[in-house]
Amino acid sequence: MADQKLTILFMPESAYGPTNNCVGVGDVLRRRGHRVVFAAEASWKGKLAPLGFDEDLVDLAPPSEEEQDAGQFWKDFIRDTAPEFRKPTIEQLDTWIKPVWEELITGARYCEGRLKEIIERVRPDVIVEDNVLTFPALVTAGVPFVRVVSCNPLEVKGPGIPPAFSGYPIADQSGWAEFRAEYDRTHRAMWEEFNAWVVEQGAPPLPDLEFVHDGVVNLYVYPEIADYTAERPLDDSWVRLDSCVRTTDEPFELPASLTGGEGSLIYFSLGSLGSADVELMRRTIDCLAKTPHRYIISQGPLHEEIELADNMWGAEFLPQTQIIPLVDLVITHGGNNTTTESLHFGKPMILLPLFWDQYDNAQRVDELGLGVRLDTYGYSDEQMHGAIERLLGDTGLRARLAEAGARIRERDGLTRAADAIERAAGLG
Repeated sequence: MADQKLTILFMPESAYGPTNNCVGVGDVLRRRGHRVVFAAEASWKGKLAPLGFDEDLVDLAPPSEEEQDAGQFWKDFIRDTAPEFRKPTIEQLDTWIKPVWEELITGARYCEGRLKEIIERVRPDVIVEDNVLTFPALVTAGVPFVRVVSCNPLEVKGPGIPPAFSGYPIADQSGWAEFRAEYDRTHRAMWEEFNAWVVEQGAPPLPDLEFVHDGVVNLYVYPEIADYTAERPLDDSWVRLDSCVRTTDEPFELPASLTGGEGSLIYFSLGSLGSADVELMRRTIDCLAKTPHRYIISQGPLHEEIELADNMWGAEFLPQTQIIPLVDLVITHGGNNTTTESLHFGKPMILLPLFWDQYDNAQRVDELGLGVRLDTYGYSDEQMHGAIERLLGDTGLRARLAEAGARIRERDGLTRAADAIERAAGLG
């Protein structure tokens, strides 16, 4: 059995975070001799095959006549709905979170037939999904199903932890019941309709107000130092990956304009989606330009509209996992990948959350003293500059993070994930 080679089908959500997680794990499995197939969304065409994977892609909507960048649908969606991010999280439930679920559900319905064709053609031994939404074809294929949670683990709900998407503190439960009631009010009818369709496709019913099935094995990406398992224990089907840092990024050499200069080196990224909010990017860049430090800027898909200051260097795409080890501080939207990668490399963070689980990550990092959460659209220059200097000057925190990062790296989340997927398929 140890020499058996598997065919493993990955289906990540069509954003860089989940796809990069699957790429990292898939690369380990590929190097072990397994065939790794990606049923990614069609805009990823040509991006995964050069990494050694088979591509058997799906459309989540009628194909565009124009070639699209990877994950372009969600980039456009974020750009067009950015004004919603200025609202309190409880108000976003009806005007942003619900529309996101609606778009995801539309995509799942659209591609169900195509997914069944892919499964029939590929004949996988195990299926791995990194998404917040179930695709019935994946759980009715008759092979082991592995769920990956690459969002903040509040997605796995429980009574002792704040509601997902709220950004509420764990020490103050005063708003939890109201938030959960509003989620129920805004989402119940949509969930009931989706659950009925899922059952019609032959899949098991979904848990109440949940949009995704658990697997025979469930992987989640979050470091032990920030996890919620003390408040919400998980059963033995759950495997924590303290990090899932891919090794496929291109090497990075610090640009000459940033070497040997004064001040600390800081990385600023709002992610491939958040950076589509050009107004926020410009506002933050203007604020950072007033400091004595040097910056590497992830400019994102609208990079041509973003001008950098003299103390900065940036590009549309950057090999983030190669850059974070070089810097002293990370300023981030709080996406799960950037949050866990920063902790993996032992770096403090300033967090400017925008949507989904970013509020939860920002709150968790802040309440544990691992960084600072700022009001994304309301922070002052003084608040940003003060947070930068406080985190750079906190030698105790930096030592704590360096020690935590070393432990995270020792746990080797990529290998742990690959081992768990092989076990789910009957190996090991």
